[in-house]
Amino acid sequence: MSAADTQPVSIAEARALFAPFADQPTILIAVSGGPDSTALLWLASRWRASRKTGPELRAVTVDHGLRPQSRREADDVKRFAQGLGIAHRTLRWTGAKPRTGIQEAARIARYALIAREAKAAGAQQVLTAHTLDDQAETVLFRLLRGSGPAGLQAMTERAAYPGESGLVLARPLLSVPKARLVATLRKAQIAFADDASNRDPRFTRPRLRAMMPALSAEGLTAERLAILARRLQRAEAALRHTVAAAAAQVSLTPTNGDAGERLTVFHRGRFSDLPAEIALRLLGEAIGHIGDEGPVELGKLETLFEALRQTPEGSAFRRTLAGAMVTVRPVGIVIERAPARRAPGTPAKRRIPALTTRKAGPSGEVRTR
Repeated sequence: MSAADTQPVSIAEARALFAPFADQPTILIAVSGGPDSTALLWLASRWRASRKTGPELRAVTVDHGLRPQSRREADDVKRFAQGLGIAHRTLRWTGAKPRTGIQEAARIARYALIAREAKAAGAQQVLTAHTLDDQAETVLFRLLRGSGPAGLQAMTERAAYPGESGLVLARPLLSVPKARLVATLRKAQIAFADDASNRDPRFTRPRLRAMMPALSAEGLTAERLAILARRLQRAEAALRHTVAAAAAQVSLTPTNGDAGERLTVFHRGRFSDLPAEIALRLLGEAIGHIGDEGPVELGKLETLFEALRQTPEGSAFRRTLAGAMVTVRPVGIVIERAPARRAPGTPAKRRIPALTTRKAGPSGEVRTR
């Protein structure tokens, strides 16, 4: 780690980091009480204080109720925020907690609670304290999970808020090393909480975190992992543009945004001529839009796609994935809603797939995480 990576964040840097939010009426800042989010709130308050006008800052803390000290930490954040002149609310995750997958369940609950508070406060942007270190861990985490290029983009500085249209998730500190945020707080003599679960080896991310010094010694630094993510973000933008152009070229069903239609037909010859990656994504988007069984898993999509490509001309082909059915017909490749699963002993209803030029809605996204 270089000396620059341990320097406090200056007010000039803070102005640049928060400048994109100057036109917002209200900003909601998620603060857990740890060093990253405490520094986020502190830097945001300094930025706002340096301006004559600007957004109202509001802070929110989610108490998951998973550790004895969580309530005290939330109270500490409240006092800190109020000392900065920033309104604060503590949101509590109540009810039964799952025995497995607790971190994922807590993440989902946290996002839902914060989204509700953002709407109540009239905020259109929620700021979180993800850092350069978090970005590097995310790249490694998704690499371990077998993600493709879309997943290895990791996090972006701005993204659609999970499950909430019209709400933006912003990460102004995504290019800042965690060590610089800790140095910022120490210089300002600001205390912060230490969550021991961030070092708990039962969870994947803490194990990856512990590996980073050894990887950095070999040259695989957080900065280089973040560069990889940025390059893949650039490549993904180009691929999305190419997929959209390919859809217009090979689709036999017009697309005008009617989400009620559940049929897509591709011209088989034109589809076969596409580069494999473009054709794979196009097929995945159609399945994701039409199916009703959740996200399309990349590995399963690749298996289906390879089977489709290897099917000889004139041979029958029919597969289902994520609630969609893919059928090869003489005129094209048909993607439609799969028949509903039926209980054992229930007679099957006759299904006659229609092959028309009905309107089809916009394609959804392929989940690769």
